[in-house]
Amino acid sequence: MTTARFDYAPLLPPGLPAAAAKWTGLAKYSFVGGNNDMDQVPVEGLTAAANAAMLREGRTLATYGLASGPQGYLPLRTFIVGKLKRDASIDCTADDILVVSGSLQALDLVNHSLLAKGDTVIIERDCYQGSINRLTRLGVNIVGIPLDDDGMRMDALATALEDLKAKGIRPKYIYTIPTVQNPTGTIMPESRRCELLALSARYGVPIFEDDCYADLIWNGERPPALHAMDKTGSVIHIGSFSKSIAPALRVGYIVAPWEIMSRMLALKIDAGSGALEQMVLAEYCVPHFATHVPKATRGLRAKLETLMDALNEQFGTAAEFDEPKGGIFLWVKLPANVDAMKLYQAALKAGVSINPGPEWSVDKAYAGSHIRICFASPTHDEIREGIAVLADVCRQEFGVPERIANVEKRARG
Repeated sequence: MTTARFDYAPLLPPGLPAAAAKWTGLAKYSFVGGNNDMDQVPVEGLTAAANAAMLREGRTLATYGLASGPQGYLPLRTFIVGKLKRDASIDCTADDILVVSGSLQALDLVNHSLLAKGDTVIIERDCYQGSINRLTRLGVNIVGIPLDDDGMRMDALATALEDLKAKGIRPKYIYTIPTVQNPTGTIMPESRRCELLALSARYGVPIFEDDCYADLIWNGERPPALHAMDKTGSVIHIGSFSKSIAPALRVGYIVAPWEIMSRMLALKIDAGSGALEQMVLAEYCVPHFATHVPKATRGLRAKLETLMDALNEQFGTAAEFDEPKGGIFLWVKLPANVDAMKLYQAALKAGVSINPGPEWSVDKAYAGSHIRICFASPTHDEIREGIAVLADVCRQEFGVPERIANVEKRARG
């Protein structure tokens, strides 16, 4: 006798996200997600750090928060204070920092502290998919601001703020990734950051600064963080170790004034982020972070060169892109007749996974022929082979790139 499976469907509340698909593994050529280069994970250093931290402080695992309190392991917060001062010119104390389970939890805590259904936020037109999806699920009105080679355009931002003011709408925040923007890879110069802070003050709208990719700059030089330039406490800053060390560690942080930090802390009801990860990171990063990141960045830069060479060889002028100033992704524009969503589906069947542009933009039409290619995880050979397969799929589906054009381009050198 067959027993009927229990039906949960009638019990599900309205508004849930669509059901998750079962994991089937990475594609043969995977150019998606924020995965790192496997060879760049400092395994030996992390192993030694784990042993040292556990032998010295392992018994503190018996206490929630490792006796450091709900904001996170104090030695890690102390390291972050020094790192932010050295790299981003941010002056803060350990009490200004909340350790979270990756930048995604940081996004959720900021959003749930400030937003309600029907609110309005301003973000970059082409932006991190995780941010866009979260705002959409919250029922928030999103105003996208176009970008140029220096990041979010301040003329367009000023116009949007004035238009909203005329309608009696005060946005809850301006979300920006000013340092190695995702997906465009731009870095907002200091002069434009001053303009952004001035507009924030004029219209009374705080800034939500996502700095999760800022460690991965090719020349190691960056402007001061918006948080460092702000004198009024109107900037909430988040960062992460996912790109600089390893994404699976799930450790990020928030820097914010206590008025809003206390609200986020009250919403962080997970009894604290993973303690072992925090202990290991603190132990490893104090002596090694400053030397590990430049080494990892050199490896990423080399992979970017391989990717750009492969795109030029396989796509010729059919693939347009600006060289990013850091990071792990390349934002590529294909000819207008290419439907990125259809290309994504066809490429996946051929073993190549890419991020279709519409998923990374609030202007789906504008990004319709764009794709985002993450180059950190695949090897150099996989990059070359995968882009060749992608070009074949694109040619079969949309007639571009033309094979003759590629031959001529290679012949010209």
